[in-house]
Amino acid sequence: MDFRYAISFVLEAHLPYVKEFRKDDEITQAGEEGRLFEYISETLLPLLEALHRLETDHVYFRLGLAVSPILQHMLNDENLQKKYLVYVDKQIEFGRQEIERTSGDSELNKLAQNYYNQIVDRRIAYTEKYEKNILKAFDFFRRKGKLEILASCATHAFLPFISHNPESLQAQMETPVSAYRRNFGSPQGFWLPDLGWTCALEQYLKDYNYTYTIVDSHGLLLGKPTPKNGCFYPVKTPNGTFVLARDFYCAREMEKIAFDELFRNNNRDVGYELPPEIVSSFLSPEGERRRTGYKYWSRAENGQNKPYNPQAACDKIAGHTRTFLENAISRLEEASKHMKEVPISLYSQTCDFFGRFWHEGAQFIEELFRMASAYRDIKFVCPSEFIYKQNLSSFQVVAPEFSSNGAGGYAETWLDVSNDWIYRHLYRAMERMTELAERFPDDSGLKERALNQAAREILLAQSSDWPNQLFRQDSTEYARNQAESALRNFTTIYESLGSNYISTEWLTTLERKHNIFPGINYRVFRRKK
Repeated sequence: MDFRYAISFVLEAHLPYVKEFRKDDEITQAGEEGRLFEYISETLLPLLEALHRLETDHVYFRLGLAVSPILQHMLNDENLQKKYLVYVDKQIEFGRQEIERTSGDSELNKLAQNYYNQIVDRRIAYTEKYEKNILKAFDFFRRKGKLEILASCATHAFLPFISHNPESLQAQMETPVSAYRRNFGSPQGFWLPDLGWTCALEQYLKDYNYTYTIVDSHGLLLGKPTPKNGCFYPVKTPNGTFVLARDFYCAREMEKIAFDELFRNNNRDVGYELPPEIVSSFLSPEGERRRTGYKYWSRAENGQNKPYNPQAACDKIAGHTRTFLENAISRLEEASKHMKEVPISLYSQTCDFFGRFWHEGAQFIEELFRMASAYRDIKFVCPSEFIYKQNLSSFQVVAPEFSSNGAGGYAETWLDVSNDWIYRHLYRAMERMTELAERFPDDSGLKERALNQAAREILLAQSSDWPNQLFRQDSTEYARNQAESALRNFTTIYESLGSNYISTEWLTTLERKHNIFPGINYRVFRRKK
């Protein structure tokens, strides 16, 4: 190999299911859908811009990206695409007002003009350059070998909590396969939602031909036997799936960098600060304030109103990038003294950390690849690329320990007093779904539609986003409503099939509301013979 050390970046692109439904498909002010619109504007488009600049300047880069099926569905939804453009147009109109309002303050006025121009440019890129097809834009880099797409399960379920039910685990793995093949070919890597690992997943990863997956550092370090190379080299499970672990120190260092006081404070938006009459276009019908995208303040502490300085933030990124690279090299160099193989440092994080949370994140990623090109000893690689370059006999057989990247490193995030009520209802519904699939193996027409919708409701109820949001007290009312409504809808279908009557109108409305996985086949919940 032409390098001594390897670094791998893998990002997860995922959002909870936030599609709102109105029978008349009215395009109104975004509520929870605003998360998706911010995600497109502040995370996905800036990342694509950075990758295109690297490509144009012939800078070497490799990046892993796990795109969840839920996000794929929402990005391809025509109604959500229309709503996104309405949202962006409101931002543009508001920007004109902001430029006028801040005309007496040169610093804020310059920021307002920058944001306005940026939003206009991204609208043009979204509609003309990418033709509203962001998935295709990412696939462009996949086809060129610069981006590696990882698959994931259907609805971002915390897989250890459904692994006791083989039919549900099978449905989570099987259902999104066709969408991945349509959008990205056949991914080799599998992203575990929340890095939730249990040994029960081994056989399913093998059955669906996934080459590798990623666990948190302690999941590998506590494996049996103890990995001789720690977290700096992949291992192989007894079933033959390769497992890489994320670099704990790398993740901790990145979090510290993101909180630099010169960077933009993404939590302070003028939508929450200006008088209601000024931000009226960003108020819900109930008067609830929403984000406008215009944020003027830095992360400076002690309550200071220190205006954000983009140039100062950009200059600071260069220093942080150099320090990050040198620290990574130092760790890899130290690790190499105790191993024969080439060590690898794998950094994994949610994609919106480099956008919605950390405004300068995409700039950091771009600068990282540019700066790394000057270092001869290191090379950025995709996980599968690194695995295929190693000698197969070098991989130690290890069974990773149950683990996650949640609070405490295990399952506390998804099982505490805030969310434990979900599971007694969910597990009963999962058993009933298999019962339905067994009882109606060959049905068609209205009954088949009802059974397919029951499968969708179960998958949505299994999403780890709802207990996660309840644990973090983030949009708790929405999360509780989503979990309850999915379980309620399933129960209605179950009872209707038992009485041999189902309302066609009600079912049609539900199919429009929860229209994920249009080609779903409820028989995926049948027991294996």
